Amino acid sequence: MIVKIAEGNLKTKFGEYHEMMFYDGQKESFALVMGDVKDENDILCRVHSSCIFGHHFNSIECDCREQMEISQQLIQKEDKGIVIWLDQEGKGNGHYALLKSAIYKKQGVPQAEAYEAVGFKKDNRDFRSAADILKEIGVKSIKMLTNNPNKVNTLTKHGIIVTGTQPTIL
Repeated sequence: MIVKIAEGNLKTKFGEYHEMMFYDGQKESFALVMGDVKDENDILCRVHSSCIFGHHFNSIECDCREQMEISQQLIQKEDKGIVIWLDQEGKGNGHYALLKSAIYKKQGVPQAEAYEAVGFKKDNRDFRSAADILKEIGVKSIKMLTNNPNKVNTLTKHGIIVTGTQPTIL
């Protein structure tokens, strides 16, 4: 169960959004909504997990920040869309797992396998709260801004109609 606990407006370099903060009993999540999306179809939607390195420290070792910027640019162009921000650092394993796995990543091991090498899951994220947030917002269907088929599968499994995808990184 997800509950909206606060809301307000947020001006970004990609336009103004209405921000909604949600709580599921364990974590906070955010939805940034541009335009009137209630009861609308094919709304651009980015489901994005937190990334301390990319968003806070401007790391060039990941593409998280770039994916977010591309998504916001596409939403701005449409003048309508949703960004859902989930607290799922390190593919849901946490920042500790990211730091512990860095030695393998530097050896060229893909990030998912690097997590496994230090005892974590390849991808421990759960996108169910994103589905609950989209239901709360009231969109009829979305077009996902993603390269990750797991996000599409999870949202579809939880009752969200996904009419297509658009990559955020080529």
